[in-house]
Amino acid sequence: MVSSLPNLEKAYEACRQETAEWAKTFYLGTLLMPPAKRRAIWAIYVWCRRTDELMDSAEAQARPVAELADRLDAWEERTRALFAGEVCDGLDLVMRDTMERYPQPLQAYLDMIEGQRMDLRLHRYPTFEDLELYCYRVAGTVGLMTQEVMGLDPAYTSAPWSDRPDTSHAAVALGIANQLTNILRDVGEDRSRGRIYLPQEDLERFGYSEAELLAGTVNDNWRALMRFQLERARMWFARSEAGVRWLAPDARWPVWASLRLYRGILDVIEEHHYDVFNKRAFVPRAGKLFDLPFSYLVAQVR
Repeated sequence: MVSSLPNLEKAYEACRQETAEWAKTFYLGTLLMPPAKRRAIWAIYVWCRRTDELMDSAEAQARPVAELADRLDAWEERTRALFAGEVCDGLDLVMRDTMERYPQPLQAYLDMIEGQRMDLRLHRYPTFEDLELYCYRVAGTVGLMTQEVMGLDPAYTSAPWSDRPDTSHAAVALGIANQLTNILRDVGEDRSRGRIYLPQEDLERFGYSEAELLAGTVNDNWRALMRFQLERARMWFARSEAGVRWLAPDARWPVWASLRLYRGILDVIEEHHYDVFNKRAFVPRAGKLFDLPFSYLVAQVR
């Protein structure tokens, strides 16, 4: 262990601040959790953000592909070392503490790194099946990372005859739904980096060309294409709902709040008439606060 490591409380506070700055909707949901769970979620979020920054930060985008590939290889090596007990900095410190409290699946972390490797070589996705794999790796894995933190309702697990419910499919579905929402919100930003995540088969189906997307053209074909994409994302949110009822009582409200607020971005895209090229879709803070009581009620009855 390195002698210059910060103490655990300072390391967790740094994660809290970073989460609050870069993931405002997500952060609001974490505040509804008990302190130990919210701190674990902040640690996992910052690890995921570090992984994403290897590819998507402004500094990274100026680097050659070979160097980015080397960075991902080094990050994978460091991640394996972390799971073996090696601690190098404050983030490692909070991650080890999180792992001791809530056991973590190494494969989910390796899969996320593999998702970043996909961004090195793939800038187009022929089919939705191709995109689904990407969404699983970069976001569905978060569901697997956090499901032990969320925990299960003892009512479903305490009786000797109870079968432990499997929430992994719903957890992955929520991650995929969130990533699809990100993709739809960020179409305009992604095109500036030469990336088009909307499946090529869907562009062709709705008669909307790649040239039109790169030009930011909003026409009837684009609106039809986006309506289809929004409904697909909502379908994945609906799949995720089935698993929330199995969660520990102190996790259901924050998960419902995060789910409903993130899904609300899709509603804002509709309100903007699908113009994601010139308007960024987000749920205003007042709307987030207004929705919290409704999310609480949903958490009690579902």
